[in-house]
Amino acid sequence: EGMDSHGKAIINFQLSIIIYSIISAIFIIVGIGILMLIAISIAAFVLPIVNAIKASNGELPSYPFSLNFIS
Repeated sequence: EGMDSHGKAIINFQLSIIIYSIISAIFIIVGIGILMLIAISIAAFVLPIVNAIKASNGELPSYPFSLNFIS
């Protein structure tokens, strides 16, 4: 029960990570892009683990800065 919302949240998060990575790759020219890529990679590693633990406890997932593509 509720797995549909978890699936939509993780798909939205992964699509957002791809878009943010492309944007930060463009900002590498300016110099801030590398810091953005580091922050994105940490978030892409940590947040799914945290939300998997939440899902096992029956809580709803929360992905900050996630764009809503699939609702």
